[in-house]
Amino acid sequence: MKPEAPAEYRGLWNPIRTNVEGFEVTELFPLQAQRADKFSIVRSLYHNTGDHFAGGHHMLTGRGGASGADTPGKYPFVGAMATAAVGARRPGIPAHCAVPYASSIGLRPGYFGANYVGIQHNPFETDGDPNSPNFQVQNIQLASGLSLERLQDRQGLSQFFDKLRRDTDSRGTLAAMDRFEQQAYDMVTGEQARRAFDINSEDPRLRDRYGRSNWGQSTLLARRLVEAGSTWVTVHFGGWDHHWDLKSGMENYLPMVDQAVAALFDDLTLRGMYDDVLVVLCGEFSRTPRMNDGGNGGPPLSKGTPGRDHWGNAMFCLLGGGGVKGGRIVGSTNRLGESPKDHPLKPADIHHTIYQVLGVDPSLSFLNHAGRPITALEPGAVIEQLL
Repeated sequence: MKPEAPAEYRGLWNPIRTNVEGFEVTELFPLQAQRADKFSIVRSLYHNTGDHFAGGHHMLTGRGGASGADTPGKYPFVGAMATAAVGARRPGIPAHCAVPYASSIGLRPGYFGANYVGIQHNPFETDGDPNSPNFQVQNIQLASGLSLERLQDRQGLSQFFDKLRRDTDSRGTLAAMDRFEQQAYDMVTGEQARRAFDINSEDPRLRDRYGRSNWGQSTLLARRLVEAGSTWVTVHFGGWDHHWDLKSGMENYLPMVDQAVAALFDDLTLRGMYDDVLVVLCGEFSRTPRMNDGGNGGPPLSKGTPGRDHWGNAMFCLLGGGGVKGGRIVGSTNRLGESPKDHPLKPADIHHTIYQVLGVDPSLSFLNHAGRPITALEPGAVIEQLL
């Protein structure tokens, strides 16, 4: 925020104090303001692109290559590589999950996919709306009329026929399917996954604290999955392209974010999980420092209040828990919020910090489709001020 900047830069809302001296947030985040000691914010992140697809690809894979003119992913999601390296923390639970789905600018799983690391490391998507009274994750129950004994017989028969085709498989597809089948078998025959996905068994009072919205309940479900043994869970908050009528959009969306994030930190702390679970909140880019005229090509304000357009030259990332120190601001921008002023950081620096928390070697490599080894992360550095 730039409260001393001209009106068209500082925007519509005022900053408020938090429970950390010198740390301010928007007035639309009153709950997070009371918990600023639980998280820190990087305010000098950048990748210099305002293209949705290029920005998403940078943030999720650490590398360029995709764009609006060439949308397919070129590299694996950093979370897919991490979970390929360390797996789940308990058997019967998917290591890599997305609630309710993995979507990067409308592509599923898009840049959350494992790409050449192998489709078996794509995220398990819950689908549906966790806020729905009838929410149920599909395909983790035995089919009607199928007993556990019959399922075991079918698995044995499938393995026998797979062996007959093994010699013809030169791309590793069968190996990937083996992993898929084993994960599915473990989930269907075990109780852990079904219990973790059963959000309707959660205390209604806690559900209220997260917020009775798709975002709030998805965040609660993510906590349940991590508690059960998942290593990486992504929650999708979509719909931020407010090129105009920013006031209506933010006053609808930001309270839901405020409630979900505040409840998550409270919940992790109460359960003794705060020091072991890293929370990261970020988008594919930020918004233009200067507001537009609210017309979107028509008369000024004809589309409502002014809005903001695409900007990748200065953006933020919130990190908290998992050993990250809370109550810190890392980096700053120039007077108008246009570009980093000090401590400029790239997406790779965020990824190196996450891998440090997870205990994943950033130099491990995977063979791409051409058989060439590619390191997991681009050159970068752990953000030492946070750890």
